[in-house]
Amino acid sequence: MKVMERRWALKQSGDKELVDSLARKLCMVENYTEDDLRTYEIVASLLVQRGIKTYEDAEKFFRPKYDHLHDPFLMNDMDKAVERIMLAVKAGEKILVYGDYDVDGTSAVALVYSYLEKFYTELDYYIPDRYSEGYGVSYKGIDWAEDNDFKLIICLDCGIKAHAEIEYAKQKGIDFIVCDHHLPSENIPSACAVLDPKRIDSTYPYKELSGCGIGFKLIHALQIYRNLTFESLLEYLDLVAISIAADVVPLTGENRVLAFYGLKKINRKPRAGLEAILAYANVKHEERISDKLYFNRELTLSDLVFLIGPRINAAGRMESGRLSVDLLKAKKMSEAVEVAVKIEEHNKLRKLKDKEMTKQAFELLKNDESQKNKKTTVVFNTDWHKGVIGIVASRLVERYYKPTIVFTQNDGLITGSARSVKDFDIYTIIESCSHLLTHFGGHKFAAGLSLKPENLQEFTELFEKKVEASITTTQTLPEVDIDLEINLRAITQRLFRILKQFAPFGPENNVPVFCSKRMIGTEDVRIVGSNHLKLSVVSREVPSFPSKCIGFGMGEYFDRIDHGESFDICYQIDENTYNGLSYLQLNLKDIHF
Repeated sequence: MKVMERRWALKQSGDKELVDSLARKLCMVENYTEDDLRTYEIVASLLVQRGIKTYEDAEKFFRPKYDHLHDPFLMNDMDKAVERIMLAVKAGEKILVYGDYDVDGTSAVALVYSYLEKFYTELDYYIPDRYSEGYGVSYKGIDWAEDNDFKLIICLDCGIKAHAEIEYAKQKGIDFIVCDHHLPSENIPSACAVLDPKRIDSTYPYKELSGCGIGFKLIHALQIYRNLTFESLLEYLDLVAISIAADVVPLTGENRVLAFYGLKKINRKPRAGLEAILAYANVKHEERISDKLYFNRELTLSDLVFLIGPRINAAGRMESGRLSVDLLKAKKMSEAVEVAVKIEEHNKLRKLKDKEMTKQAFELLKNDESQKNKKTTVVFNTDWHKGVIGIVASRLVERYYKPTIVFTQNDGLITGSARSVKDFDIYTIIESCSHLLTHFGGHKFAAGLSLKPENLQEFTELFEKKVEASITTTQTLPEVDIDLEINLRAITQRLFRILKQFAPFGPENNVPVFCSKRMIGTEDVRIVGSNHLKLSVVSREVPSFPSKCIGFGMGEYFDRIDHGESFDICYQIDENTYNGLSYLQLNLKDIHF
């Protein structure tokens, strides 16, 4: 398939005086050379882009510490939540830990349940069924809680908009503690405590925690109340790191600290469930020494997104999210392996459905001439699996780069999953069509919705009309965000070593992308593998040593480069190891002629 044209967006490098000052403070080397300063000017520019403007802030960024976490009691209603939980414990009331069926929800449930069960036995956990209950707090779940004599529900990663459901529970004598990180409506539910830093009246210093991150703040507060040490909470940080990666929350502030130490936990002493599921991702440990587990490579947040996240999600997509909690809270390896086998079977089925449905969607669009001039992509098939339509929608966005909805039919309703393109708010568009919907929810770039079959045609037309009226030309082109334009001579081992310390990477702290202009290929330009471009480049204008490059899926550019045309490149700086030798390599993201 032809590489899609992409627009390059070069970020502002920041105030020059501020960058220069920070660079000199970071350099901190007597008699530093011009090359030293050039390296630290690049580093300082990247830091300033990320809102890090002082040496003290840079030190916090590069050296995260537990001390950088905020007091959990700064969160509104935290004192009420802790008091209600300890009252339940004292009274012997049954507590139900309730969470969404995705990675964030199930990891949050595993975290809070595992913590509580260490000192209290009258509890259980509940994950709503994706198909019969849908997202969030359900009446069915509340009825189940009543039937089993639960008096307190701690709901995680959901509940901030469950006004009617929480009122329904109150009528049955069931209290709620809401732990959510989604945007609330104008009013918050009448629960006995609502922990959500996005509350309008929130006084908590950091707003971007994951649902599991809110759960961690709750158990931290309980730990303080019980006069116990923070250190005994470190075993839960791997769960928080998984939720941060899967829920695509900003890698700033507290999230950076939690992800940093959570990754350390996963790489050195992962819980049984993670070790069991990673075996299916071909990530195995090489040897155990004392209490450390050394994998055949260091896992990153990206690995959590692509290797662990889909497997945990597969349980909720294909059967029940309860399996995911069983995996994540397993204490013994034998228990974890038993659950991991089931989850991997679900993951295989999910991948099969994904491949089959994506192919069918491509065929539908290929044969529909009317789709070519539209600003949206909308496809519908009554037989598609509801648990996979969100994945298919993402695939269609990758191919056609348009706001997309994939629909299927379930229990007499048309159910859809929507995905958007960069900077386009699909949720607001769907909300403006809400008079045709029976239900919708989500956020700016992803949403779920349902409607009656007789409204599908009208909704599709209105959706197209509203997108066409509001989407800009810029938003219809995929974009590559570029941090800085640099000279190839600036790419050194020292720069690469410092760039690695920017990890963990994620939203608002992505892997730095650079661009260099007026390049030419040297004599080793070639195609490797199926269609990958391998070459070395030098600047046409500034003398430099050749820089090795790899451009995955960029074989179509071979002829023009081989014929001596000059071009611009944007790339990430990686390290490649071959035959025991390591060298820097530019991982090309795009080429412009």
